[in-house]
Amino acid sequence: MVGSGIFLLPATLALYGSISLVGWVFASIGAILLAIVFGSLGKVAPNITGGPYAYTRLGLGIFPGYLVAWGYWVSIWCTNAAIAVALVGYLEVFFPFLNNTTYAILTGLAVIWLFTWINSKPLNTVAIVQIVTTVLKVTPIFLIAIFGYFYIESGNFRVPNLSGESNLSSITITTTATLFAFLGMESATITSSKIENAHTTVRNSTIAGTFFTIAIYITSSIVIMGIIPQVDLVNSNAPFADAAALFWGDLAKYIVAGGAVIATLGALNGWILIQGQVPMAAANDNLFPKLFGKTNKNDSPIIGIILSSSLASLVMGLNFSDGLVQAFTFMMNLSTLSVLTPYLLSSISLLVLIKSLAGDHLKEKIISYLAIIFCVWVIFGSGIKIILWGLTLLILGIPLYFLLNKENNKITK
Repeated sequence: MVGSGIFLLPATLALYGSISLVGWVFASIGAILLAIVFGSLGKVAPNITGGPYAYTRLGLGIFPGYLVAWGYWVSIWCTNAAIAVALVGYLEVFFPFLNNTTYAILTGLAVIWLFTWINSKPLNTVAIVQIVTTVLKVTPIFLIAIFGYFYIESGNFRVPNLSGESNLSSITITTTATLFAFLGMESATITSSKIENAHTTVRNSTIAGTFFTIAIYITSSIVIMGIIPQVDLVNSNAPFADAAALFWGDLAKYIVAGGAVIATLGALNGWILIQGQVPMAAANDNLFPKLFGKTNKNDSPIIGIILSSSLASLVMGLNFSDGLVQAFTFMMNLSTLSVLTPYLLSSISLLVLIKSLAGDHLKEKIISYLAIIFCVWVIFGSGIKIILWGLTLLILGIPLYFLLNKENNKITK
């Protein structure tokens, strides 16, 4: 979860003012609801690969399962494009020449393909990279959140809503934006077949990890907004580094920017892992082309990873000309919308699956209904442009389903 979102979101949210903190609260509530949903699904159906796709296929059937696999896969490579954009923004602190669009695009591409290569290695190699980057990336965020409180200027919160939109509209928009930073809460479920004691480990890690992330996000966001005036924050490509420079000097700026670079590298590493696992699970069920299920000698679904990285590279390159923050915001919203369909159908699947269990499971039912309401609200909050993009990408996947279904029927006959 902790990756590019938190490091660039303060600049994205600066247009709305301190009312965006309300958006953080609502996104956090939604993240908790969804974390409990996925934790419960991990307990109900442990030891299956594919996360939201596998749960939806189990609870609702083949076609909804396919739509989740497709939508989730689209979300992943959109997320990786956004992460690459954020990474370039923080690398610019060290290499100012990256404000040139051509150099920025080439750098983003280089990083995407570096981690594509890493993910062709054994899973333990990927895991080691993830552990190291997780430890290193959380440290600067904690430092900013703790020490930054002494430098907050209350005047920066004086005008709650700077957007010109209604309060409800602003809260909806900022909730949608901040939810992006929580994407990945379900990632422990995706490789649950390779996790020891999955029925308890997946649930505990999903819920505990979400609460931990909420604490980091909200405290650090308050500090960033309180330190940097809105007029400067909205134009910042590296808000955390700029905040550190204000109270610790230029050296701290480089240290924090380094932490942000590590965070985005770690996030990219993890999401590239997942962009191979989800389509592989669908391919093994004959719902994605078979090539997504092909693995190399390290048991890595390398062809699926390469195809996904190619799409992430294309999306990143096409949107970079709009400016770094604008490109990040577009890809962030598109990624969030694409993953909301898997979240929504997974919540419905939990309702279906618990019917077969003993007991009334009232708590899980209430949580599922609340999660469904939250997902529908955020979908409508994405805005008409993003909704149309999301629908287009979802519809593009439907012909592939019928083509694969036709081929599978031929094989069966």
